[in-house]
Amino acid sequence: MNAGAVNQAHKMSLSVQYASQAKNLPTRQQFRRWIKVALEREVRMVLRIVGEAEGRALNRDYRGKDYATNVLTFVYDDTTPLAGDLVICAPVVAREAKEQGKDLLAHYAHLTLHAALHLQGYDHQKQREAERMEARETALMKKLRYPAPYLVS
Repeated sequence: MNAGAVNQAHKMSLSVQYASQAKNLPTRQQFRRWIKVALEREVRMVLRIVGEAEGRALNRDYRGKDYATNVLTFVYDDTTPLAGDLVICAPVVAREAKEQGKDLLAHYAHLTLHAALHLQGYDHQKQREAERMEARETALMKKLRYPAPYLVS
């Protein structure tokens, strides 16, 4: 992956599913804009916004962790085009934004970028990988004119 890749050249097929009754959810256009800026390759994906119960069930069933997490990424086909699903748990995102004193839309943007990078092979299990991924996320957030996501208060 080339961190300096020209994103606009990459094709994207995106389906956004709203399976949550949460208020103040980003629009399809906002999700599309955020994902497009993070693309380094052609993708086909579904982005599903879920509630706490579905988020918890998915995290339990696929990661063995019995709690709802903010975002999950599922890669189905690592060829071209890349195929996968991104799942964002709306109540967790809202709770985190409030607890961390972050703007809700900026937090959604960050987590959407985070998931899109995971889909493309970025990871944060090792220190070096985490630094690379966080630097990419910070640069993308800046490009979108949002604050750096890893600022410590």
